[in-house]
Amino acid sequence: MRRIKQLSKHLINQIAAGEVIERPMSVVKELTENSIDAGATKIEISVSNECRDIRIADNGSGIHPDDIELAFTNHATSKLEDENSLFNIETLGFRGEALASIISISKVVCTTRTKDFEYGIRVEAKGSEITKSQTGCAQGTIFEISDIFYNQPARLKFLKSAKTEFAYIQELVSTIALSHPEISFVLKNNGQLILSCAQNSDLATRINEVYSVNVDDEFEPLKKSDKLSGLEVSGYTSLPTFTRSSKKSYFTFVNSRMVKCPILIKAIDLAYKNTLPIGKYPFVVLNLTLPSEDVDVNAHPTKREIRYKNPNQIFNFVQSAISQAISGLSYKQNITMPAPKSEFAFPSMSEDNDTYFLDETKNIEPLSRPFSPVSVKEQPVLTMKESKQMVQTALLDFPKEEKEEEKIKVIGQYADTYILVENPSGLEIIDQHIAEERYIYEKLKKEQIVASQLILISEALTVEPSESVLIQNSQEVLEKYGYKIDVLEPTKVIFRKIPQILSNRNLQDILTEILQNLKDAQSDGINTLEEKILITTSCKAAVKANTPLTVVQMEDIVRRWRTTSQPYTCPHGRTISHIILHKELAAFFGRQK
Repeated sequence: MRRIKQLSKHLINQIAAGEVIERPMSVVKELTENSIDAGATKIEISVSNECRDIRIADNGSGIHPDDIELAFTNHATSKLEDENSLFNIETLGFRGEALASIISISKVVCTTRTKDFEYGIRVEAKGSEITKSQTGCAQGTIFEISDIFYNQPARLKFLKSAKTEFAYIQELVSTIALSHPEISFVLKNNGQLILSCAQNSDLATRINEVYSVNVDDEFEPLKKSDKLSGLEVSGYTSLPTFTRSSKKSYFTFVNSRMVKCPILIKAIDLAYKNTLPIGKYPFVVLNLTLPSEDVDVNAHPTKREIRYKNPNQIFNFVQSAISQAISGLSYKQNITMPAPKSEFAFPSMSEDNDTYFLDETKNIEPLSRPFSPVSVKEQPVLTMKESKQMVQTALLDFPKEEKEEEKIKVIGQYADTYILVENPSGLEIIDQHIAEERYIYEKLKKEQIVASQLILISEALTVEPSESVLIQNSQEVLEKYGYKIDVLEPTKVIFRKIPQILSNRNLQDILTEILQNLKDAQSDGINTLEEKILITTSCKAAVKANTPLTVVQMEDIVRRWRTTSQPYTCPHGRTISHIILHKELAAFFGRQK
């Protein structure tokens, strides 16, 4: 057996580099974060030689001539005073490992000058050899990194193609640029300009610069603060009508540090629950600000994983901020929006319901009932944005006397499925089924206990033995939402009660849906069952497609739908309405609008 010996300083640095420098992107991350910590307002990043050569220049404070050699040694940093500073970190870097790791796997030239000196310092580092000389340069720091992993051929072989490695770098720089809109960023690849962001641009402009997304049309601002705890959330979150196919558009920051935080991700997911189609996700740029002593950023070598002193508080705060934004309540900071009962393992969360709407009726009646047509005065109906403003105005005045009902200018019905409404912006097309489904869902969710109706005569329905066991084990939840199903024998069940709003629905269809919910909940976890039953009840109760409606019935559906807190999509995530703008129609017919 070999004897134990002390590793060389260079080998120790190479081992540490394996944690800090995983690929060329890691070099860009560490040096860019150093530039930000140095107070830079302009950062230019140039990549070449298949991402193995990187140049990063900034106009920050620079490195003092007497400190430059020390900066390249391991665990040398200006960002920690003592051991207590580790629990009160306000900079992006703090461990003092990056430069020592970089020079151990690449060739480095650093040129830097502080404002107190007329000359700059040029340092060349290769392995453990460091040479220093004076030079002329502007204030700031330039790092020129070349031949990354030149002395580690095994690591070099594990790099992906140059195109893929640069994609990692571009994604990183874009993300950092979102967290610091006050800084100008330039990214070049082999001399070609890839990204250019102006200094002092606001976040909405920065999002457009980086991702070509029009924030004004598709996003709501995030703005919520709690002075007592020092918490603040800021940023933008997309409306349910603007989606992405993955969670790559979750840009989450804590104190302007980009992080991968399961708590923030789950808060976003819960806020958008039942507003997006399966497999679709929002676009969120979110920065959580909190006292530095309440968060531990020293949890992982890459510093992208963090720990909170009070994770439940963070979860509830962020989830409610997003829910308020997409339901049109973000304007009113003194409205307290309790967090809904969570399906995640945060035991101290509030179990209050977060659904707010304005309808005053006590019971929901099926809209398939006959109506007598009445005359309707013409008055423009609100656009989606204006509808939210209407809800906001009503909430500001709440409580008060019931307002006069909004007048809806219905043009007619298309294919016995879509309601056509004259809108100030154009022709609005509303899916009658999912519009009413959204209203009923929020109504039932608010009331919690659903009124039921006894079934006097009902035939026994056939089930599998395993299905009858599921029904028996779920009686409490089923009864809460108006269902009473008795198991007569292992393969026979009978309905004793159903929700009043389903009085005219086919019992076999209802049973099929309930059984599917029970099976899905069994695989998802029992906490999803209530939500699934609620959605099923809403869907079954809503007026169906291919159902002729009178004008009054259509007005009733539209009016109720416009009182909901999430008017964009149904609980399954389908878009409820679409507007064909006046200018589109005018252009089609060759009219000048």
